[in-house]
Amino acid sequence: MDIESLLQGRQCSCGMTHTCSIRHVVIRPGAVEEIAALAEEYKKILLVADTNTYRVCGERVEALLGDKVETSFVYEREGLLVPNEEAIAQMQAKLTSDTDLVVGVGSGVIQDLCKYVSFEAKLPYYIVGTAPSMDGYASKGAAMIIGNMKITYNAHVPEAIIGDIDILKDAPLDMIQSGYGDILGKYSCLNDWRLSTVVNDEYFCDYVYDLTYEMLLKTKDMGARVIRRDPEAIQTLMEALVGVGIAMAYVGNSRPASGSEHHLSHFFEVTGIMNHAPYFMHGIDVVYSAVYTAKLREELLAMDKPAAHKIPDKAEWEKKIREVYTDAAEGVIALQNKLGWYGKDRVSIYQEKWDAIREVLKEAPSSAEMISYLNSVGLDIAEFEKLYGAEKIQNAIWYAKDLKDRYSVLWMYYDLMA
Repeated sequence: MDIESLLQGRQCSCGMTHTCSIRHVVIRPGAVEEIAALAEEYKKILLVADTNTYRVCGERVEALLGDKVETSFVYEREGLLVPNEEAIAQMQAKLTSDTDLVVGVGSGVIQDLCKYVSFEAKLPYYIVGTAPSMDGYASKGAAMIIGNMKITYNAHVPEAIIGDIDILKDAPLDMIQSGYGDILGKYSCLNDWRLSTVVNDEYFCDYVYDLTYEMLLKTKDMGARVIRRDPEAIQTLMEALVGVGIAMAYVGNSRPASGSEHHLSHFFEVTGIMNHAPYFMHGIDVVYSAVYTAKLREELLAMDKPAAHKIPDKAEWEKKIREVYTDAAEGVIALQNKLGWYGKDRVSIYQEKWDAIREVLKEAPSSAEMISYLNSVGLDIAEFEKLYGAEKIQNAIWYAKDLKDRYSVLWMYYDLMA
């Protein structure tokens, strides 16, 4: 995959000039050894890691950067590190007036924190990946937990991404499964994008769609090799994750890479954090959730042309949101009140465009196909159903959509099936 050519951007037939301001992407064995040369122009670096990633790679990065490291900040982890207000404040306290670069060593949460804090401080950042676990390395979005809400802030891309295959291939198995799952979830989100184009006339770019789909096709059949930690397969996976991030940077948001399957995963994460309940790693939740979004599409395809519009009872909806989201409920209600989507008559649009909608829904793989992909990396949908249970999964199907301002098959399913 020619990542370098993607960094050059393109003038697109969709009307946008797609750009990505990442300066360096190095994905190969031994890539970490290039960190000093890549950061040569910087003098006062804040190095950020957690206890695990510092042991795996952070100490080596610190040694390679030498006296350029002004401060080395290591998050002390007890369980999962959460990118919330406390974690933000801890990193911000380590910045000085002389800091000219933030270097994160880690994957999802570390890069989200570095992306967010560096953007707020108007500083560049580099990320040294320690796991091929998610597609946010090259994106502008910083996925944070603020006020108990999962909020993706539009921040900036890193100046450099370093993916050392010798490090990435030895990542914990669930993190490798997570990266593969995040890529497989693109079947769902790309279908949601097409669906919203039909229903809402949303902006759509064939080039970005095809670019994301290409990353998916390069990766989907590599499950067995990925979990064997085959270096070539791990490199392909990491390149796909970065490539998808560039696709997001091209359109300025996460639409090419995040849809109904991500909304379900965010529901499980947010409610898990609030209720101190277990939840799967992001990409694993994504691919499990993609099985369920495939089932929703199958149900919709089995129905006749939609009948009359049903107006939801607002009081009953708010009652349920408060029950499901507890501490985050007011933020969810405020978001949906601002959007006003519950007052819109989408059913008449479904009736008018039913044939075109069916053609879009049929493009996505079946739930059985999705299960075969997750089985290829040792994941079992029964584990998902066991952890969350039928009631929580059903609540996610009805109410995960309310966390975001993005149309997906979850809205259509609610409109026609609730």
